[in-house]
Amino acid sequence: MTSKYDNLFARLDEEDLAELLGRSAVRLVRTLDDDAASARGLSQLASELYPPSVMLRNKERRNLLLESLPKEDAEALALRICGSLEDPWRRIINRAFRPGSSDEQTLFQFFDLQVPLNDTGDSAPFRIEVDTQYGLFPHQRRAVKDLIRYLSGDPSHRVMLHMPTGAGKTRTAMHAASTTLRAVEPSIVIWLAFSEELCEQAAEEFERAWGNLGNRPTSIYRFWGGRRLDIDDVQDGFLVMGLQKAFSRSTSDVQFLAKLADRATLVVLDEAHQAVAPTYRHVIDRLVDRHEATQLLGLSATPGRTWNDPEKDAELSAIFARNKVTLCVDGYENPVDYLIDEGYLAQPHFESLEHAGIELSLKEIEQLNGHLDIPAALLDRLATDEKRNLLIIDRLEQLAKNHKRIIVFAATVQHAYLLATVLQSRDLDASAITGTTDSAERHRLIQRFKAADEDTRILCNYGVLTTGFDAPATSAALIARPTSSLVLYSQMVGRAIRGRLAGGNDEAHIVTVVDTNLPGFGQIQDTFTNWEDVWT
Repeated sequence: MTSKYDNLFARLDEEDLAELLGRSAVRLVRTLDDDAASARGLSQLASELYPPSVMLRNKERRNLLLESLPKEDAEALALRICGSLEDPWRRIINRAFRPGSSDEQTLFQFFDLQVPLNDTGDSAPFRIEVDTQYGLFPHQRRAVKDLIRYLSGDPSHRVMLHMPTGAGKTRTAMHAASTTLRAVEPSIVIWLAFSEELCEQAAEEFERAWGNLGNRPTSIYRFWGGRRLDIDDVQDGFLVMGLQKAFSRSTSDVQFLAKLADRATLVVLDEAHQAVAPTYRHVIDRLVDRHEATQLLGLSATPGRTWNDPEKDAELSAIFARNKVTLCVDGYENPVDYLIDEGYLAQPHFESLEHAGIELSLKEIEQLNGHLDIPAALLDRLATDEKRNLLIIDRLEQLAKNHKRIIVFAATVQHAYLLATVLQSRDLDASAITGTTDSAERHRLIQRFKAADEDTRILCNYGVLTTGFDAPATSAALIARPTSSLVLYSQMVGRAIRGRLAGGNDEAHIVTVVDTNLPGFGQIQDTFTNWEDVWT
């Protein structure tokens, strides 16, 4: 028996479904399978691609459904929500239905749906007691010794840890952080990160580390997203802060960073190649410069801003006093080769999927030359290029025959949904995640992708999973987002090259869509040595 919610999709006409799924996606579905592009086929696609929390928590998508309600249902819902039967469609469409509100609860209950948990930022406790198997590989132990030497013995007390994605930067840094925290009691180690995923990853990793390396019970403090922080409570332990959250708090409380700086012995900056941004420099300088002995540790797989802006790269190097600890392995000129040979990283097989369909105007060529990365307008054009998308879909269908977990980096938000829609129509288990995806739904899709089963799953994303995402079983990546950023390219490649010793695979397949008249990259080994000149 179909529910009221399922019936809504059946009432949408082809025009509404095309608006919901995207006209470019529908055209591609029709090109590949005319039956799947029927109203019935499209409504099924929409219901599978957009679960209730995604549909009903987005105003535009929600209104498409509400406008299709039969009069008696519209009146019944308007009566429950507004207490009136007059002009019911207008009343319910103009309602806000804020997450967690009684109106939203009524809406979901009306359609016999479970009310989604509202992500208020309180799902993880603000403070937990951490009461010890947290070993390091030989190359990581050597790096920790070098880090401690710089942090404790160098006059600047500053250093960058440069390790390839998948080589264990976070785990290595936790040993250095624990060493500092054991040495000074009470004291605070502050871990700064740019995204909620990176923040949560750090908090969870410290809990594991301190349970094995600690010398006393201590506290983890979380300060990002919707969380609050009582500065008087932060006396001893590990504080994880979102950089934007820290900056915003400092603008409303001028003493906030100074009070933290008085208690901090070490500040760790994840994804430290972004440290030169003015707002982030503001936070870092006020936490570190207040006391001469405060230590600063940066973490990055790519210790530079770009591949073609030496001034910015030199500025980044100066922040860390030109001190950098990297992997040194006897007998190997490039440590990436060692990590692959020993199974810490998967052996990457790079493939170029060439496409020459997009023609650039003189203005676009000028724009391209004037940007550090591909302008958004060009990415929008690529996202709707049907020949290019058919090429991508065909290659993903081939990859799905040999890989269980595939990650796709789309060119735009709409492109991620377009690809997921068409893949779904081809009977492949595909989902889309973007910065607009509800936090709870994002968590559900990621956990489902990470699940230990034999089903083949494809995760299409834009702007979310380049950092703070660790799914070692991922063995293939298709990069459909052109970029001239060596940092971004290496981050995307890194999502699929976890080796066997890190819970991943012996081999990985990296397919890069090469738009022949746009800049791009092709080999991960090159990213490790690109910035050496500014650090020496």
